Amino acid sequence: MLSYGRAWKAWGPYLADRAWGTVREDASGQGDVWKYFPHEHARARAYRWGEDGIAGFSDQDQLLCFAVGLWNGRDAILKERFFGLDNAEGNHGEDCKELYFYTDAVPTHSYMRMLYKYPQAAYPYTELVQVSQQRSREEPEYELRDTGVFDESRYFDVEVEYGKADPLDICILIKVTNAGPEAAPIHVLPTLWFRNTWSWGPDRQVGTGKRPVMWESAPGVVRAEHEQLGVYMLRCGEDGSGELPGLLFCENDTNRDRLWGRPNCVPFVKDGINECVVEGVKDAVNPEHRGTKMAAHYQALLEPEQTVTFRLRLSQQGQAGGGTAQVRDIVELRREEADEFYNELHPPGLSEELRMVQRQAWAGMLWSKQWFAYDVPAWSRQEPEDGQPRQPAWRNQAWHHFSVAAVMSMPDTWEYPWFAAWDVAFQAIPLAYVDSEFAKEQLLLLLSNRMQGAHGAVPAYEWNFDDCNPPVIARAAWRVYHIDKAQRGHGDSRFLSTVFHKLGAYYVWWLNRKDTAGNNLFHGGFLGLDNIGVFDRSKPLPTGGYLEQSDGTAWMGVFCLDMALMGLELSNGDDAVGDMVERYLFHYLYLAAAMNNYNNVTGEGVGLWDETDEFFYDVLRVDNQAVPLKVRSMVGLIPLFASIAFPVQAFAKLQMEESLQQFAATRPVMAQALAESISAPRTGIGLASLVPEDKVTALLRRMLDENEFLSPYGVRALSKFHEQEPYVFYANDTPFSVAYLPGTSDSDLFGGNSNWRGPIWFPLNYMVVTALKCWDLHLGDEFRVEFPTGSGNERTLGQIADELALRLISLFTADKDGRRPVFGDDALFREDPRFANLIQFSEYFHGDTGLGLGASHQTGWTGLVAVLIQELSEAPAVPLPSTRTY
Repeated sequence: MLSYGRAWKAWGPYLADRAWGTVREDASGQGDVWKYFPHEHARARAYRWGEDGIAGFSDQDQLLCFAVGLWNGRDAILKERFFGLDNAEGNHGEDCKELYFYTDAVPTHSYMRMLYKYPQAAYPYTELVQVSQQRSREEPEYELRDTGVFDESRYFDVEVEYGKADPLDICILIKVTNAGPEAAPIHVLPTLWFRNTWSWGPDRQVGTGKRPVMWESAPGVVRAEHEQLGVYMLRCGEDGSGELPGLLFCENDTNRDRLWGRPNCVPFVKDGINECVVEGVKDAVNPEHRGTKMAAHYQALLEPEQTVTFRLRLSQQGQAGGGTAQVRDIVELRREEADEFYNELHPPGLSEELRMVQRQAWAGMLWSKQWFAYDVPAWSRQEPEDGQPRQPAWRNQAWHHFSVAAVMSMPDTWEYPWFAAWDVAFQAIPLAYVDSEFAKEQLLLLLSNRMQGAHGAVPAYEWNFDDCNPPVIARAAWRVYHIDKAQRGHGDSRFLSTVFHKLGAYYVWWLNRKDTAGNNLFHGGFLGLDNIGVFDRSKPLPTGGYLEQSDGTAWMGVFCLDMALMGLELSNGDDAVGDMVERYLFHYLYLAAAMNNYNNVTGEGVGLWDETDEFFYDVLRVDNQAVPLKVRSMVGLIPLFASIAFPVQAFAKLQMEESLQQFAATRPVMAQALAESISAPRTGIGLASLVPEDKVTALLRRMLDENEFLSPYGVRALSKFHEQEPYVFYANDTPFSVAYLPGTSDSDLFGGNSNWRGPIWFPLNYMVVTALKCWDLHLGDEFRVEFPTGSGNERTLGQIADELALRLISLFTADKDGRRPVFGDDALFREDPRFANLIQFSEYFHGDTGLGLGASHQTGWTGLVAVLIQELSEAPAVPLPSTRTY
């Protein structure tokens, strides 16, 4: 039985924006997920592992689903899900071609709102594919608005609002406005269906396999029965003319005949409603008005600026006493409560503009919660529905323990409708401000026995669990712990202890797998930075040998220090925990010595610091040679992240002075590393850092140089120095180069839709800001550097951290002309008042202009902008009562 607070999350926006073209739906054995289950199949083919829909809502096991279908009278198919290009169709990889915005949400999902811009012209599916395929990597993406379908505002604003009367009683308002200059027809099809759990034999996920049923129990009323979920009623209100909608029923079963010429298992298949409405095939739906999928069919002819509103109510049997008559009032009440929630949460004195940015950032993250199911053994054994012989499943086979069916925070529920470990970690930090319990649950899920391997590894992401993400879960857990502690008034020591011990296994896995030479210089692969280096760091190097990575080693330094901090918090006289803290700190000292060129035995050797360039580089180890790869990139700045500020009394309680002295005495060559890496307090605050103070000054000189890393909108992932001087490395007479590329990628490395050679990425910029604040706590106001480099203007590191935060926030704020850098010079967002206050939180941003790039709706780690706004204002954490509906 759910507790009262948790009960409100029993229903939420747990449908993906896209479920076709995903790993879980691929039974080809070849790995081309896009071709195996393309968009063309989605309307007619039942999913096995999760559903999708527009403004989708479902129960927490995704057994019963609700979403909004649309038809403008011209499209070739119903608009039941968002369209985009697959990896081979887009000139920069996969790309959603729709305009929609998640405008409001609260953590219990008692109030949710989103807006979809639906064209009145026929949706240009073929044109988008053909033009995109004709464009080169050097050309921009061909967007939906480039086709002209939004000219003269010829589109509908479709706004969907959910407001819960009770946890299992959901009121729905669908408001459609004609933004165009002429009257235009619209068909609105609110759709209810059961996820197909009955067609897949013994490997089905949730449910017993018994077919549920829904039918029209009264005019405008649908009764839906499921043996696990119970009985739900969908009540469909009257349309604008006072008429009840027609109800159309079919089954959520694949149309095998359409797709493969095979006999159908049932007469009224998944695309029956599409055939009935678009093609006029009346016998495509069940005349007995029953099935496992249904849609209420509303129709309207809207004059310019006219709005029509449709009211529906989905509730467990016996819940909705007032029917649809109370829908408006309940939604309005929940909307007011959402205002109350955010008014309490926003920092005092925050401008309306920043309130809007922060609120939409959180809304996007809450809308991006998705029911995620993946059982590797079951997935490996699934029989293809197309009748072809089952191919051996080759992906993630070593992860036979992996079995998850849970609501997870996704980076983006269209382009990335699958988890990535370091995304989840960064996403947990902003989520903690609005829902610390969910944030903690996400981190614990990553470290659960269902996900974390017995060897200690955490699965990287759905496409390849064996890949390696930066080990940032410890940093996220530490931040979430403190945010939660400030809200609740006490720390959740059980959460912190569980994370601390689980991460110990992950730490050992890194030690055993990612330090090839045993010299405390780590590799790790691409580590989420895609094409930032000379080579694809996840594949064997063309030179042979291996890389000692500046970022891999630095992330281990971050890991060590965060584990030490957690251990300090947990120790309280526990000698075993205190001993682990000591171990993490000693290993951190070895890392610091190795990175800064102090060999652990002789005091000599090649580390990762280049004395001439005063920068950290990856080093290629091949044929007993050490070759620095002199690319000035974020890889060389990540060592700054391994910094923690601490009150001097924090370590005193562990009585480590004697251990540290003995450590230095028995390893004289480490004494200098110790002296440089743990600094005595200057302002009452000590500092542990992989980077000594003199090297920090040198790194900041480059990082804060506008001709190198510093952009008007944050810190670039690659120095602009490489615009005029690309770095070229020859391997077997083949040149491999890295040049400054501030926008989208010009190659297909990692799919071509992700680029680390110049753009601004939010999570690492957040880490830069955090690191500068740590150094500022230690060094105080007397320590100043030029900002920008060469300007003659000196600032404290705290002031520089705030300025960088403001630059990052400015990506989303409007200037005096209404221009937001995230949208560039797009006239639609600048001139159309219906777009004025709508924001998207892109995957990354152009290094010079701030234009949003990559996944346009991604509100995952870019949602950290909400944290920057909160922390910049030094707002205290607000207690969040768990019994409130928000």
